[in-house]
Amino acid sequence: MSKFVERLRLFWFCQFCGWSIYALLTELLIKLPSDEPWQIHVPHLLLDVSSGFLITMGLHTFYKRAKRFDKYTVAAHVILIIVAALVWTQFQWYALQALYGGTWDPMSWFDFGTWTSASLTMLSAWTAVYYSIKNYLDNVEQRERAERATHLAKEAQLKMLRYQLNPHFMFNSINAICTLILKHENDRAVDMLEQLCDFLRYSLYTDPLKKIPVSEEAALLKTYLEIEKNRFQTALDVSITTDPDCEAALIPPLLIQPLVENVLKHGMLANQTMSIAVDFSASQEGIHIQVTDNGNGFEEQYHCQRGIGLDNCQQRLRLTYEDDAQLSMGNRPEGGAWVNILIPRELQSSAL
Repeated sequence: MSKFVERLRLFWFCQFCGWSIYALLTELLIKLPSDEPWQIHVPHLLLDVSSGFLITMGLHTFYKRAKRFDKYTVAAHVILIIVAALVWTQFQWYALQALYGGTWDPMSWFDFGTWTSASLTMLSAWTAVYYSIKNYLDNVEQRERAERATHLAKEAQLKMLRYQLNPHFMFNSINAICTLILKHENDRAVDMLEQLCDFLRYSLYTDPLKKIPVSEEAALLKTYLEIEKNRFQTALDVSITTDPDCEAALIPPLLIQPLVENVLKHGMLANQTMSIAVDFSASQEGIHIQVTDNGNGFEEQYHCQRGIGLDNCQQRLRLTYEDDAQLSMGNRPEGGAWVNILIPRELQSSAL
């Protein structure tokens, strides 16, 4: 409804401006240089502008339905403009005769050609301006629709990526809880179940498009790793550090969890105590996030199978920050792999 009102307002504004300019030019170029008395040429000018306005309103009604003529649209436009110009010319002539109280003298060929040419020029110019504005508004509307569609697609893709949860994590976690129950380690089973419920509740009910502080992301990551530590027990050593300068900075929720999950799924060696370190720090460039481990690393640093976790993280960064975020990865000389992320620094006040 608002779009229709905006277009309607623009149409009426252009009508007002166009006919005001026409009246001014007619007065300055035709009426004033002539010998017509004021009591004649002022009423005639008002009748001229009013009749032209009504004729263009009729043209506007026709143009809105012009698509029905298909391949004859151009010919229909030309014929209608010519007919409208002839009608307008005749009205102008007879209105002038009536104001003079004359005997309804017929037009000379010179007057007919001059007045009709002026009418054709005015109506053709009005038609050109009408379609120029219409095409401009249509293009703007199409761009807005395309932008809305792109935005909705982007939101849908972000939500899909955000809600991706490895089914193996769920299966392994529930299986670990069952094992603890069978071992009569009920307290540990209850703790693990509560942690799993907290993590899943946050995953399912938090807005995936809303950014969270680094401190909250670190807490969620700790909850996830506590669940995994209950599975691996002594075989998993985790370290999460956050720079106080970056704790209030905003990042996409659960951005790092897929990377850590990727390490546990693809980087863990047999009979190995896996060490994972996650470090959040701040600099003038932005927020740095580094994930390192002591696993088997990437088999081929630049041609390896990244897994769902790395692809998920990279796609979310691209959709959220476009070219303003960076993700790099490689193998550590002492063994294991590293993943570095750099994102723009964004605080709560600047996000509102």
